[in-house]
Amino acid sequence: MPQLAQRMGRAKPSAIMVVAETAQRLKAEGRDVISFSIGVPNFLPGEHVYEAARRSLESDSGQYGSNRGANAVLDAFIGHLGRLGLDGYTRNNCATGVGAKHILYNLAEALLDEGDGFAFATPYWTSYMDIAEIVGADIQLLPCPPEQDYKLTPEQLDAALAKKPRVFLFNNPSNPTGMVYTKDEIAALADVVARHPDTWIITDDIYNMMVFDGVGYHNFVHFRPELRERVIFVDSLSKTYGMPGWRVGLMAGPEVVAKAVTTLNSNHITSLPEVVSAAAAAALSGPQDVPAQRCAEFQAKRDQVVAALNAIPGVVCPVPQGAFYAFPDVSVAFGKSHGGKVIGNDVDLCNALLEAKGVACVPARPSASRAACASATPARRRSWRRAWRGSRSSSPSCPDPHPHEHEPHAVRSHPT
Repeated sequence: MPQLAQRMGRAKPSAIMVVAETAQRLKAEGRDVISFSIGVPNFLPGEHVYEAARRSLESDSGQYGSNRGANAVLDAFIGHLGRLGLDGYTRNNCATGVGAKHILYNLAEALLDEGDGFAFATPYWTSYMDIAEIVGADIQLLPCPPEQDYKLTPEQLDAALAKKPRVFLFNNPSNPTGMVYTKDEIAALADVVARHPDTWIITDDIYNMMVFDGVGYHNFVHFRPELRERVIFVDSLSKTYGMPGWRVGLMAGPEVVAKAVTTLNSNHITSLPEVVSAAAAAALSGPQDVPAQRCAEFQAKRDQVVAALNAIPGVVCPVPQGAFYAFPDVSVAFGKSHGGKVIGNDVDLCNALLEAKGVACVPARPSASRAACASATPARRRSWRRAWRGSRSSSPSCPDPHPHEHEPHAVRSHPT
């Protein structure tokens, strides 16, 4: 029998999607499952987005679209960049894709030869590793422990870039930690990047409009405009506009990079569908009240989730300032048992929570677990109650934080 290509030996399913699909399977079997796994915002776009899609269907041309992206989408994206303080980009600097993940994969194909250095911080979004392994990159991880708020330091970045990786991938706000770099922190890192001209910089900043506590969104280019020659900004409609199923990713950067992504598009997706392009243009150029409102809601949910997690004995959850994830340290559970099985790591704990308690989270080795905070309030209430019960059965020494409350309103002292 013919064999698959060797690179398929390096490819593996997305860890996040594996958890999400397991949760869906258990739901189909009749289980009551609450999922905090896949990062979906749990809201829908504004009516003007649907109206644009309907108009597009009514006037459908039935033709292929542009490999780069429809002009209306590119122009709307350039307007969005301007609102972020990233001025001076033209259509030739931009390209679209089927989601930000597709953009990132295209960039890996365009910028990395096999064996080239690919540097990024840990904790990281699991797809970074998956993509890097498929293209055969030399993966260079930059550990960012909780003691430094899961953030890169200038000294750490300087040492990493001194090794001249072909690509440095930077994520702000962070998935999975939700941490956001301050203005001064970005300025300091930008100075470091400017000293190392041999490395492409990808900024995966798809949560740029989901920033809390007045921290604001900042980019290397804001402080060192000359970095526009090497910085590739990646964005998406999925999180900000409640459109993960529409699959629209975008990039802005040097013309040569945008042209390379466009060429790759021409060889696999051809173009985004016309109706998707119409909806994307409407989302980017239309009223921005829905994203602004949802950002405020997510900040409130953040506060609820972090309070609930920190109420679990032994669990420590730093306060995220962006995106919609919580990143608790769950190592307190390691070495304990549940249902006769020893919990040895984050994967074991997430499996136990899902199988025994019906709560789906994403493992984030070595000692944390990512939980998406965008679900509805009743679901969060039920999930924390289940998790607390799970912590009691895992460790007899763990007291119930609410020993007399076992109904859905039981956790009101931690407003979830």
